[in-house]
Amino acid sequence: MGADDRSTLVAGTAEVVPADGLERKLELGRPLRVKLGLDPGAAMVTLGWAVVLRKLRQFQDLGHQAVLIVGDFTARVGDPSGRSDTRPRQSKQVVQEHADRLLDQFWLVLERERTEVRYNSEWLEPMDMEAILGLTSSYTVARMLERDDFADRYEQGRPISIMEFLYPLFQGKDSVAVEADVELGGHDQTFNLLVGRDLQRSAGLEPQVALTMPLLVGTDGVKKMSQSLGNYIGIAEPPDAMFGKLSRVPDELIAEYRRLTLDFFRDPEEADRVAKGLADGSLDPWTEKRRLAREVVDLYHGEGAGERAEAEFDRVHKQGEAPDEIPSGEIPPGLVVDGRVYLPRLLAELGLAESASRARGLVEQGGVRLDGEQHVELDAPVERLRGSVLQVGRRRFVRLG
Repeated sequence: MGADDRSTLVAGTAEVVPADGLERKLELGRPLRVKLGLDPGAAMVTLGWAVVLRKLRQFQDLGHQAVLIVGDFTARVGDPSGRSDTRPRQSKQVVQEHADRLLDQFWLVLERERTEVRYNSEWLEPMDMEAILGLTSSYTVARMLERDDFADRYEQGRPISIMEFLYPLFQGKDSVAVEADVELGGHDQTFNLLVGRDLQRSAGLEPQVALTMPLLVGTDGVKKMSQSLGNYIGIAEPPDAMFGKLSRVPDELIAEYRRLTLDFFRDPEEADRVAKGLADGSLDPWTEKRRLAREVVDLYHGEGAGERAEAEFDRVHKQGEAPDEIPSGEIPPGLVVDGRVYLPRLLAELGLAESASRARGLVEQGGVRLDGEQHVELDAPVERLRGSVLQVGRRRFVRLG
């Protein structure tokens, strides 16, 4: 592993800790164990998650071992990173349903055969009180309050639960369990990744290198991309839906979207060229936004998919027609209660609405149609839904199986 490999692996990163750590790890002359932990708190891999997943793929392509941690236990605790309040807890059943749906999406980026998949419930769920006390004794409240989000909430008098203090310790325990050489994460995960270094050191292991990636801002242009905020684009969404969402990205984010979703993996100078052209007026924002959308759709749906999605987008939006091909969707068994389905949650699960609360508003406002007719029944019979076409707004369609 030479200097060229290091240059490739640090390209586009936000931070590497310690600064020379990756170089020293590469000098070991063996494949590194590169860990990425993702909590299945929602059911879709977003373009935001894909930024760090594609960095993991770069490590794979250079012969290193990708270790993907599915945080089925930590998702039930809730990551406090960037939060101004306590995250609502999710049930074990819901988290598992999300995990099952996410796995196939990971393989749109990673090589399945070369990925070691681990669930952190394997080592966290069996921990008894003695083990938890041992883990908590390794960190102080003062150290926890060094986190900006915890410090802000403490100063403002906002509650911080003891459970939230456990989250970075549990994530650090993951690094001990899989003996990670490198851990990847978004830049908001820096504190958690550094806790992993400390816990590895306490366990007699060589501390991992923490490598973080910039955060992708959501389609609202304000906050980081998040399914809970509804400002996301899923990599497994239908091409038409992806193209439509990308077309709504604010003009000032076009170059950054290029950089993080496409160019730092293949041609970093292209994003700089686009940024310069948009700034001096030599490039048209709408033209560049459509090009971005075509290329991202091609990346996840195959060459030519972007052009087809663009043509469909124009046909539906300019002419107001229904799409020729309507994607299929299944009604998750867990949503069926006494033969009925709570329609807002179904719309959210299918990606037709950003959240169940937003979906309820759409139903009540007449923005949801079932086989072309406005639907106002919140609890819909399963037999009425199966085989029908759900439509949200003018361009989101799913045929229910």
